[in-house]
Amino acid sequence: QVRPVESGGGSVQAGGSLRLSCVVPRSTFSIDTMSWYRQAPGKQREWVASVTSLGSELYADSMKGRSTISRDNAKNTVSLQMNSLKVDDTAVYYCNTVDLNLDWGQGTQVTVSS
Repeated sequence: QVRPVESGGGSVQAGGSLRLSCVVPRSTFSIDTMSWYRQAPGKQREWVASVTSLGSELYADSMKGRSTISRDNAKNTVSLQMNSLKVDDTAVYYCNTVDLNLDWGQGTQVTVSS
């Protein structure tokens, strides 16, 4: 069972920034399209952003212009830089392949206060 390890969350004020990281112990990482997801209290998990093996990026409308997803294939790591954070961004953030092939990790908590 391959389980990602997310880190980098924290508590910030609205307008602040955080950089999340996820290490994926998977031999096919370099060819996987990797994604970030989030789950806010009382809500379903939702897709946030994806990065393909070639580095193409896709974002949910809620994150466009405020975040950047990137990957380091040498380190099996996918990152999410989030700027101009809003209270509505408060959630537990997870990474997985775009096809959800991995067991979910513990995620990393992001809390944004006004």
